[in-house]
Amino acid sequence: MTDTARPFSDALAAERVDDDTYRATLGGAWNAAGGKVHGGLMLALLTSVVQRRVDAARADTGAPPAEPLAVAADFLRAPDPGDVEIRTDVVKLGRTASVCTGRLYQDHRVMLSASVTTGRLPDEAPRWTTPGLTSMPALPRETAVDPGRQRGPGRTLAKACAMRFDPADMPFVDGKTGDPTMRGWVRPIGEEPDVLFALLAGDILPPTVFNLGGDVGWAPTVQLTALLRGRPSAGWLRCESESHTVAGTWFDEDTRVVDESGRLVCQARQLALAPLPR
Repeated sequence: MTDTARPFSDALAAERVDDDTYRATLGGAWNAAGGKVHGGLMLALLTSVVQRRVDAARADTGAPPAEPLAVAADFLRAPDPGDVEIRTDVVKLGRTASVCTGRLYQDHRVMLSASVTTGRLPDEAPRWTTPGLTSMPALPRETAVDPGRQRGPGRTLAKACAMRFDPADMPFVDGKTGDPTMRGWVRPIGEEPDVLFALLAGDILPPTVFNLGGDVGWAPTVQLTALLRGRPSAGWLRCESESHTVAGTWFDEDTRVVDESGRLVCQARQLALAPLPR
């Protein structure tokens, strides 16, 4: 990887085919378990294309660039690395909020379908907010490890983004069990985090159910809804996920993403399937 490489921004490159359609290539460093493309990267790519589509539709209005406020996505299939097509449909253009849907296709099959609400993120500090992950320091602890330098979760993504995990937060790595909670620090390589990276960070941690014991394998997201709450400051993002109910083959995850300044920048809630055999 060259010093000028930006794996995250580079992975969001998309070519406009017509007013509603874009083409892109998935893969590279952003491969997850089983060689499939990381779901958070797919979501960020689709959202980036929707932003471009909304900006194009409002090009003559003088409106500021669109930013994602909410993303509701259904993960229908897991695409392989390779070419994809993203088709968009502008549902509403508004002064405060616009809505545009997007579908990501591979081999003429829908892989991901999402509705994205765009507008402008607030410039001012929050009027009120709950404490943001005060149990985690803004910077990775001295005990935090780089998953790219050891066997275990996150190793396949280590070339795509910088990640740090505290072993104490992941007892399953040592064959132990604990609460269905995961924590970690993440930041892009070669650039500072933006709102799209904050969206990806809402789905970057290993599945919380790993800490409950049992199989450690692919745990596909079925539905994910994310709220973007602010533009992240430079530096590391802190992430924490927790499950409230694990029942049958299903489990939920609530994730908060907080930047170095302590601001909440993303809230994500997803429904996922318990780990499937690799």
